[in-house]
Amino acid sequence: MEIGNLSSMQILNLQSSFLTGTIPWPIFNISSLRVMDLSNNSLTGSLPLDKFYNLPALKELHLSTNQLIGSIPSFIWECKTLETLDLSKNNFTGGIANRVGNLTSVQNLLLDYNMLTAGHVHPQVFNMSSLSRMSLDENNFNGSLPFSMWTTLPNLQVLNLDNNKFTGMISSSISNASKLTFLSLNFNSFTGPLPTTLGKLRFLKRLFVGANNFTRESSTPELKFISSLTNCRELEKMELSLNQFNGFLPTSIGNFSKTVTVFNAFGSHIKGTIPSEIGNISSLESINMDSNEFTGSIPSTIGKLAHLDRIYLEHNGLQGSIPAELCQLKMLGDLYLNENMLTGPIPDCLGELKSLRRVFLHLNNLTSTIPLSFWNLNDLLSLNLSSNSLSGDIPSQIQNLKVIIELDLSWNQLSGDILSSFSAAQSLVFLSLAHNTFRGHIPQSMGNLISLEYLDLSHNDFSGTIPQSLVKLGGLNYFNVSFNRLEGEVPTGGPFANFTAQSFLQNFALCGFARLDLPPCKTKSPSHSGSRNILKYILPPIVFAILIVAIVTFLLAIKRRSREISSEISPGEGSLLQQFYWRRVSYEELLEATDSFSTNYLLGTGSFGSVYKGTLLDGSEVAIKVFHLQSREVTKNFDAECEVLASIRHRNLIRIHSCCVNRDFRAVVLEYMPNGNLEKWLHSENYFLDVVQRFKIIVDVALALEYLHFNHAPAVVHCDLKPGNILLDEDMVAHVCDFGISKIFGNGETMVQTKTLATVGYMAPEYGEKGIVSTSGDVYSFGIILLETFTGKKPTDDIFGEELNLKQWVSKSVEANSVIEVVDRNLIHEEDQNFCLMEQCLLSVLHVGLLCLSDSPHKRINMRNVVTRLENIEVPLVKKL
Repeated sequence: MEIGNLSSMQILNLQSSFLTGTIPWPIFNISSLRVMDLSNNSLTGSLPLDKFYNLPALKELHLSTNQLIGSIPSFIWECKTLETLDLSKNNFTGGIANRVGNLTSVQNLLLDYNMLTAGHVHPQVFNMSSLSRMSLDENNFNGSLPFSMWTTLPNLQVLNLDNNKFTGMISSSISNASKLTFLSLNFNSFTGPLPTTLGKLRFLKRLFVGANNFTRESSTPELKFISSLTNCRELEKMELSLNQFNGFLPTSIGNFSKTVTVFNAFGSHIKGTIPSEIGNISSLESINMDSNEFTGSIPSTIGKLAHLDRIYLEHNGLQGSIPAELCQLKMLGDLYLNENMLTGPIPDCLGELKSLRRVFLHLNNLTSTIPLSFWNLNDLLSLNLSSNSLSGDIPSQIQNLKVIIELDLSWNQLSGDILSSFSAAQSLVFLSLAHNTFRGHIPQSMGNLISLEYLDLSHNDFSGTIPQSLVKLGGLNYFNVSFNRLEGEVPTGGPFANFTAQSFLQNFALCGFARLDLPPCKTKSPSHSGSRNILKYILPPIVFAILIVAIVTFLLAIKRRSREISSEISPGEGSLLQQFYWRRVSYEELLEATDSFSTNYLLGTGSFGSVYKGTLLDGSEVAIKVFHLQSREVTKNFDAECEVLASIRHRNLIRIHSCCVNRDFRAVVLEYMPNGNLEKWLHSENYFLDVVQRFKIIVDVALALEYLHFNHAPAVVHCDLKPGNILLDEDMVAHVCDFGISKIFGNGETMVQTKTLATVGYMAPEYGEKGIVSTSGDVYSFGIILLETFTGKKPTDDIFGEELNLKQWVSKSVEANSVIEVVDRNLIHEEDQNFCLMEQCLLSVLHVGLLCLSDSPHKRINMRNVVTRLENIEVPLVKKL
């Protein structure tokens, strides 16, 4: 049957029909056609340029979710009867023609998930008075929204502009779009305060404005727009995260509609206390306000929110105790209060919440014992109580935690024996009991933890031998029993073939292979033939197990890193994190930005690529890092840098603007730093930094590393920190860059091995000798940079050799309480009025640097303590000089 002969057909619906190939052109000869639906197939090719004239009755055109390419034919805009145009989720390029205004009857305009790169949206789009739904998300549009659009689109109900490059402010005239029910502006660059006239949108149900640069009104410290939203009586979900509000939540938050279920406002610089009135939002299901600047106590009124199942308040400055009223939340599944300043005991009644699945209370100042009731939470998946001051022992009831995956009790004051009851936790992947005072033998039954990948029992008082049963744990990729009183032979089979000396340091009488830096055991070595047989049958399963563990670890890391906002948003709407894609930029735009990568624009060249200065079409100055794709290693370098830059967000870390990937081309587009790198300012003529400038730069770098090591999940190790990778913006604020050989640690990882070496002089000893990468390695590199910054001497300076290095040279001066001989001679002179103050400050700073440079990674200070020590020095230094 010839489809073109169906002259009387009005509806052609071939949705989800597994169609492939190009769209048959005879379809466009069915002049009576009113509805064409070819969505959700695998159609390719472009749309015919001049066939839409043949469809004078067409009202609905659905071509979404195919693989169509090319530009949108201008003839589409001549279809005056068209009411719905859905071209979303294809690969259309180009822009929206200026004849779009001819579509006077269009009510639904859906162009999302394409690669439209026309820059500004044509003004006529905002004059289509009949339009009720506009979706332009996941394109490359820029510019600001016209103030008049809210008046010229009176019937607009749904507006989705997510993931573009829109800028400017949201006009207070938005209240004229009085029919709006769904407004989503996520991942753009909007600025200014959100207008209080939002409160006049009485039909508004969903408000998503995350990942922009919205601020508060300057006239008041409170976020007034939040107060205005209490007038929206149909409001259900709000996404306010990742903005620059820098203000306080108003007490009027308690007046929100009883329909509000989701209130997300993480990472938005919100200050002050959490209003107790939050307990009046009786329908609330999720509180996600982590990574802000909240102080004060957790309101006990939260206990009134009977529907609450998720509390995310981590990474704040909350104080006081954990309110016992939280025990009233019978549906609570996730409780994240980690990295605050909470004190006192953990309420016993929390263990009675059988709904709990994940409890993260680490990095607080909690005291007393772990409630006995916690060990009865049969469905608990994750429990992290590390870095507190908890005491007591682990009772036999731990056997009830049969499905737990992660258990971290490290850095407390726990004691007693480890009971064989642990063996019931067959799903346990991560177990850390490090830095406590546990004693007795490590039970043989721990070999029954068949899922275990990470086991840290270091810095305790364990005695006896390492159980041979642990050899059965084929997935174990991290093991540490250092600093105990263990003795006997270290097992040799299974995962023990891959562990290094770092796993067995400072024990009583362990023996084993020389590669473990242990004395040989007195037992006879097996014959060569026996060794060959062991390798023949044991090595293949080990290799297979390691491969499986690597895959699983990677997947777990991805899953944990993208705990997404979509858990609070219904299917189809998407989440902030799921919708995050970099701003696309074409190869042609990069050519134009750099005059075809002219040497006049070249900023520098490294082993993996070259960096150019460029100006994009929107006028922004950027640095364009082009990778030299001469080897697979360089491609991996590009992938690693993109993976890290996609997830980090910190004032002192370089920010990615875009990326460009073709078959033979890889580039990332970064912030441009007009003052170059620290290397230039320390070691080039005509450049000089005073004491205060150097100190502020060092603090900036320390804050960046603290974020990567402690505040980013999972942790990131830079691996190649040096002055050349520390860039300075126009205000001399430091930004750490170049993450090409960085490592993202999976669930529980604290150390990995690599064959990629970093820069000589800045590598930690364990990195240079054995390829061991950890956060402690970054600490060592930071220590070298600190000494170099204040002495002006590189670690590879000619004055250093086999008998003297930078650390030793500075250490002698610090021990003598005199720094005049080692600091940069331009920084301090004995005749200076503030010489004594300067000398004491510099002495304190250099002392911090030396604390970072212990040969043993376990003895080095961590970056959190580095920041604390430096900030204690900074105040007198900056104020008095």
